[in-house]
Amino acid sequence: MPEDFWGNAIFSVTPTIVIGLIFWFAMRAIIRADRSERDVFSEVEAEERARLEANARRADPHE
Repeated sequence: MPEDFWGNAIFSVTPTIVIGLIFWFAMRAIIRADRSERDVFSEVEAEERARLEANARRADPHE
């Protein structure tokens, strides 16, 4: 009887744990991708702001 109990317990819990791990890895990948995308976007945005600021300084006749 104990062998059946532990075998059934393991086979009952294993699919839940596996699905949970798959979900966790998927969410982790999505969050990391979003974080790196935001980092790259902020770098590009900073470069664009610097370029526009430099162009505005060159084009301003009052300075």
